[in-house]
Amino acid sequence: MSHVFSRLLLATEHSEYDTGAESLALALARRCGLPLAGVLPVVSNPEFEMVAPQLAARADAQAALKRQSLEALALAQGVAFTLQVRRGQEPFAEIVDAADELAADLIVIRRRGKRGLLANLLVGEMVSKVVSHAPCSVLITPRGAQMWSRRVLVGLDPLQPDVATLALAADVANECALPLHLLCVIPGEANRAAAQQVLADALARVRDRCPRADGECRVGRPHEQLIAAAGTHEADLVVIGRHHAHNLDRAWIGGVAQKVIGLAECPVLVHVNPLP
Repeated sequence: MSHVFSRLLLATEHSEYDTGAESLALALARRCGLPLAGVLPVVSNPEFEMVAPQLAARADAQAALKRQSLEALALAQGVAFTLQVRRGQEPFAEIVDAADELAADLIVIRRRGKRGLLANLLVGEMVSKVVSHAPCSVLITPRGAQMWSRRVLVGLDPLQPDVATLALAADVANECALPLHLLCVIPGEANRAAAQQVLADALARVRDRCPRADGECRVGRPHEQLIAAAGTHEADLVVIGRHHAHNLDRAWIGGVAQKVIGLAECPVLVHVNPLP
């Protein structure tokens, strides 16, 4: 049986903030009978470590303990698991490079880590960079996240409907035997007629993939309405699209996607169209 995703990559530092991502990645691999690859990034500064080699030795020892713990978790759940420990100055770059090398089609990662000087960020800086530069779709998970089992919600831009993101949401819902809800958010009632037509066209398209699809148009701010609709319809997976590469640096500063990822109580799947 083919699956929507077949090459899973868990990105984790194996901290208390990564428990949701780890649990969900293992659950997804177990449910689909797939192996799970992992990448554990370790911050490394070669020049500094030449002066203080004991720091590198300490980091290596900690990484070895984390490897043992992760392998034990996977073994207990019957999941075939392989882990790369990658050293570099930018953890996000190590994760993106690992996804490239493994030809991963889904990265599973936490929403944010320890709060520090950037405490007000909705999404951790490392995670934002991973999402912005990832070569594949990314599943961002809050702590305590669980495998979806109720409903999938996908956002529909009435001006630029993303056919690929809609297809992904429909395929995920269909594979998990779940209903799919399409949400089209408009700025005012004057836009409703055109948006209703976009919604009708989208529903006609996705019902070939997911017969249990419905939808609605709402007026308001897109991120607020997406979060509200997820609560109203008890959706436990939200699917959104990522803009093309040349827009990424701006798209993740105060954008709708960042707010949805940061405020949603459930996992958010960001669909990434492969680069041509």
